[in-house]
Amino acid sequence: MFDTLPTDARTVMDWGWEQFKPFYDDLLAREITAVSAATWLADWTRLDNLVSEAYTRLHLSHDQDTTNKEAEQRYFAFLETIVPPLQTADQALKDKLLQSRQAVEDGSISGMAIPLQRMRAEADLFREENIPLSIELNKMSARYQKIVGSQTVMWEGEERPLPQLRPYFNDPDRAVREQTWRAAQERRLIDRAALNDLWQEMLPIRCQVAANADCSDYRDYSWRAYHRFDYTPKDAQTFQEAIAAVCVPAATRIYERHRQRLGLTTLRPWDLNDGEWSRPADPPGLSPLRPYRDAAEFLNKSVALFQQVDERLGNAFQTMVNEHLLDVENRAGKAPGGYCTYFATAKRPFIFMNAVGLHDDVQTMMHEAGHAFHAFAHANLPYHPQQYVPMEFNEVASMSMELLAAPYLGANGNGHETSFYTSAEAARARIEHLEQAILFWPYMAVVDAFQHWVYTHPQIASDPAACDATWLALWQRYLPGVDWSG
Repeated sequence: MFDTLPTDARTVMDWGWEQFKPFYDDLLAREITAVSAATWLADWTRLDNLVSEAYTRLHLSHDQDTTNKEAEQRYFAFLETIVPPLQTADQALKDKLLQSRQAVEDGSISGMAIPLQRMRAEADLFREENIPLSIELNKMSARYQKIVGSQTVMWEGEERPLPQLRPYFNDPDRAVREQTWRAAQERRLIDRAALNDLWQEMLPIRCQVAANADCSDYRDYSWRAYHRFDYTPKDAQTFQEAIAAVCVPAATRIYERHRQRLGLTTLRPWDLNDGEWSRPADPPGLSPLRPYRDAAEFLNKSVALFQQVDERLGNAFQTMVNEHLLDVENRAGKAPGGYCTYFATAKRPFIFMNAVGLHDDVQTMMHEAGHAFHAFAHANLPYHPQQYVPMEFNEVASMSMELLAAPYLGANGNGHETSFYTSAEAARARIEHLEQAILFWPYMAVVDAFQHWVYTHPQIASDPAACDATWLALWQRYLPGVDWSG
């Protein structure tokens, strides 16, 4: 049966469920014994990887151009016609494997203890009635990406996506920074009602998902769905308090030092180089870092950077460049943000980001490349349940790479150059990165505390005005170094 399974996920992106179903039925019909367990797991892995990559490619195509109707239709068709029966069939296979746990152990298949623990948690949460709700939530996420990805402003006689305003947040002229900030915020406010409506649609569905799974609230559901076996919501809230006690004073000192460097009475949001929470703009006379001129140069310099960290990493990144596994430049209609995804059958990562010529892009590349190198490493694990990595540990690879690659941004002791920066510029970039890490923690605490509040107070949180008030209170507590009055 599995001799006929395609080996290229691009050939099955438009398959109907009737074409996938026989392979799932075949696996369900087989007995799992100590002798057959390895073959059964290998076949399930081939099938799951194929379907996973088909979904990933469709989702990525939508994010690459949220205005593309065909890409949206293909993605939604997969969500509506493939995902519902797929989730049911996939859970049936997990249940079958859980019931055959002894056969897996008798077959001396190593590395399955944690995957089986995760499958047990998923089995406890699984409810058929949540499948259509999860599809609806995915479609709502796509609506959000489409709304935000379409936000543009007229700037210097040209219509530009909002991410392309980012360089102007570091302009030495404060008036330009304020003009930039206000233009971006005014454009975002145009979509405020639409996003509030979307939020009010999404929140009750998430709460219903939790109720269907017999969870006390959506926070409880998410905690279990994310396989957080080793720490609790209370632990996370203790961490928030630690950030307030230790990181907030340190971050406030950083803001104060930059306020003095800029010669300002108070720091305003347009004095920060992202207009929200990050490190303040450079003082007059100090030009913003400009690490590259275009996407080709960005990629070439990135190859050189990772080659210096380790030849194997440089070669892996060169493979990604050669195989067009990066989409780095910002453009109109492109979904916001950045991420690294994975083509499971091809055993290749893909980096998606919105670069506009800033040092932040270099940081993003180092971060996402860390995910990519992690993906290259786990691709050789034999069974797909072993390849799953919890999001917390995923970030170990990415954030570690930011620090591991940083010494090679400029000239090192051996006289090598990555060409991103001179030695002096590289030192400045590293200081900015370390400051940014400290400034990020209070912002992270705001986002985390807000989510804890939302999902334990959903009736209140369904009111956008209540969300605004709670967000503002958290912001004032964790980021007191910036004046948002007015």
